[in-house]
Amino acid sequence: MSKLAELIREHCPEGVIFKSLNEIGAFYGGLSGKTKTDFLNGNAKFISYMNVFNNLSLNTETDDKVRIQAGERQNTIQYGDILFTGSSETPQECGMSSVLTKSVDEKIYLNSFCFGFRLHDDTLLLPEFSKYLFRTDKIRKQIKRTANGVTRFNVSKKKMEKVTIPLPPLPVQHEIVRILDHFTELTTELTTELTTELTARKKQYEYYRDALLTFRDEVEWKTLGEIATEIYRGSGIKRNEITEDGHPCVRYGEIYTTYNLSFDRCVSHTFAGKKTFEHGDLLFAITGESVEEIAKSCVYMGYERCFAGGDIVVMKHNQNPKYLSYALSTSNAQSLKSKGKVKSKVVHSSIPALKKIQIPIPTLQEQARIVQILENFDTLCNDLSEGLPAEIDARNKQYEYYRDILLTFREKRS
Repeated sequence: MSKLAELIREHCPEGVIFKSLNEIGAFYGGLSGKTKTDFLNGNAKFISYMNVFNNLSLNTETDDKVRIQAGERQNTIQYGDILFTGSSETPQECGMSSVLTKSVDEKIYLNSFCFGFRLHDDTLLLPEFSKYLFRTDKIRKQIKRTANGVTRFNVSKKKMEKVTIPLPPLPVQHEIVRILDHFTELTTELTTELTTELTARKKQYEYYRDALLTFRDEVEWKTLGEIATEIYRGSGIKRNEITEDGHPCVRYGEIYTTYNLSFDRCVSHTFAGKKTFEHGDLLFAITGESVEEIAKSCVYMGYERCFAGGDIVVMKHNQNPKYLSYALSTSNAQSLKSKGKVKSKVVHSSIPALKKIQIPIPTLQEQARIVQILENFDTLCNDLSEGLPAEIDARNKQYEYYRDILLTFREKRS
């Protein structure tokens, strides 16, 4: 029998007590009453949204600062506090948690887009145990149900109060933390090795791709405006117009987050679309958060007629579609995409700007040869069903599965 099984048999043979969050603690808010200038020359540390989102344990070695005046009343973070992100573009990313797992001497504040939870009795949960518990699938499912919204989803603290968690005895918590810390360390080491190898392979691929797509005078260079047989902008599809069935569609953000250089199936559907695209068409996302990512393109290789959302440009042509997609991903093409943008809160491109991008256009036979070579190498680097990315994904899923088993308890009946 394992040590954990022995501890469970000794300390909680009949199960574990479950409590709702409002029974064991209270929520508090982040910074209030602050303006942009308060974050320009700060005198105190604060925890950012991404610090909470990305870390099981808070990174307290942060350079994020905020100006706090003498006597100002703001909530500070204490050892053992569990912090949550308050909103996101999807319910799946709402309420991500992080825990302050070490004592700090200085005061640390929380950004206004997150909120904190503090136990009434700090001996109920080990901070190191909490950081794993609130990321488990069962707790995450409860937290996701607290989010509501249309274009952006916000966590309801009233609903969060009803989230129920197990409270195993401290010896059991200690042993689970020991096991998961060790397993996390091993998983991190393996993932780091695989990620390092994948990064090297991607750099090698990018070098090889750029070399294959570097031509001299033997190949004619043309602008997208010259090779396009038709080019037009999609029509807006609102988030609340995305349905489970209906016609397949693509929204511009999905080009950044979901699709690779080519795809054959849409992940979204709607009944609200107007402008369509079809097999072989190139899609450009013409709105982004930075110049580096603007006008990311992909090619549709499926055979259904689909709807294109707003901030997408559709380009029809008579070239090899996958060749165009590869050619537009080269370093040279990326630098051309960064021109002609109008900045506001986001970065925009336009059809006239896209039309000016120049790429080499060899014969269709040569285009097909280049595509075949690059697809073989591309599989190893980018395909989630093969190669290194699949191995990294498998390691992470193995870790999450093992973690969730360790943190699943039988509820004690009163």
